[in-house]
Amino acid sequence: MFNYRVDNLEELLQVLKYEGVTIIGTIQEHDYGKFGWILDNDCNKIELWEPKDNAFL
Repeated sequence: MFNYRVDNLEELLQVLKYEGVTIIGTIQEHDYGKFGWILDNDCNKIELWEPKDNAFL
């Protein structure tokens, strides 16, 4: 699985869904950030991560 660091996960997932990308599950929130998952055209799972940068200070 690939993992990409993103800004504004919720907005990105809305745009991807509008463009026909398959969204897997719902956003999960943790102390260190938010996670969402999508499938690419080859059905590879891709993780999108919006980190809380203050968790890494």
